Amino acid sequence: MQDLLTIGDLSVRSGVAPSALRYYERLGLIRADRTGGNQRRYARAELRRVAFIRISQQVGVSLDEIRDALNSLPDARTPSPQDWARLSASWRGRLDEKVRLLTKLRDDLDGCIGCGCLSLQRCTLNNPGDALAGEGPGARLMLPRPADDPTPAGSPA
Repeated sequence: MQDLLTIGDLSVRSGVAPSALRYYERLGLIRADRTGGNQRRYARAELRRVAFIRISQQVGVSLDEIRDALNSLPDARTPSPQDWARLSASWRGRLDEKVRLLTKLRDDLDGCIGCGCLSLQRCTLNNPGDALAGEGPGARLMLPRPADDPTPAGSPA
């Protein structure tokens, strides 16, 4: 039992609160054995799973997707570098789109950050006269358009 970690040990080592670890366990993201006194004991490999969960969440992957990814591994083990490459390949397109949107936000909002209005005639998002208001709420030029929308992204309707 000396290679097993208590929930407190796992929390300290991973930087994740015990309540979150119990939640991850409830969702099937991590596993614990139980002692005769019903206390949780985690294999050290669970540290790597928790790190995988935290990093995946930080880049916007949902817990459901993380669970599916971890469940796709043989023997429900922690991902190897080859497994991670395979798993992350399915997320690459979405992550690339997030990078594109964040870059556009950074570059295009520099001139508007202080004004609080995205409809000024001089706005770097180029929406004079609030021409995009008819398309609905939100940052219309920042968000990708649906595939069936013939209007090119970034151009007023």
